[in-house]
Amino acid sequence: MTARLGTVAHLRRKAPLASSKTNPGRSSGFRRNRTLPVRTIRGRVSAEPLLSWDFGENLNLSRISLAFRCFFALLFGGALNPELISDLGLAPKPTRPEKTEKPAAPPAPVFKPPDGALQILGMLQRDSRILDFLMEDITSYEDDQIGAAVRSMQTSARDALVRYVSLAPVIDGVEGTFTKPPSNDPAVVKYLGNVPAAGANGGTLRHRGWRATSVSLPPLNPKQDTAVISPAEIEVE
Repeated sequence: MTARLGTVAHLRRKAPLASSKTNPGRSSGFRRNRTLPVRTIRGRVSAEPLLSWDFGENLNLSRISLAFRCFFALLFGGALNPELISDLGLAPKPTRPEKTEKPAAPPAPVFKPPDGALQILGMLQRDSRILDFLMEDITSYEDDQIGAAVRSMQTSARDALVRYVSLAPVIDGVEGTFTKPPSNDPAVVKYLGNVPAAGANGGTLRHRGWRATSVSLPPLNPKQDTAVISPAEIEVE
């Protein structure tokens, strides 16, 4: 019995404890070690093969961690955040620039009827100085002086008026003759003299009246102050 135990101890000292074989195809990862421990079965020495695994030194654990981070980011967020995209070495997909809406056009200026009347008055003043004549005190002037001024002003004012407004008589007849009215509208025909309560069927034409058949005024400048009919004039010497 003592001899057998000595033989076993001697074999344990002589036998190699482990022999490792490394797969040359794997430079990193797990290394598979084949270990042959020695034991005694009924006085005989037998080697029992065992398999054992260990981590290699070149195993990149950060990749595993990165894989888990990407998995949970996609699972709970549906997308990778910029930090993960940078860690993966990927470039973010360029986003299309959002279409910027064009600024709304400013509303068109709304002009009132008095603006057109002031515009015509400004044209008459520009071409014939009619406002200067109407606003001036002419009591100190002789009739000959006034007549000479009115003749020149009338020609200029008429030319300015017919340039922008086409006029026609309301009743195309001869003044001083009997005329039947084309309408009983008081805006069209104005009765003078002894007018019966039931209305008149006609009378002597004293004035033919005027009707604008067309108006072609130039467009107003939205920034223009239509209340200024004629600007002041300063001469610089």
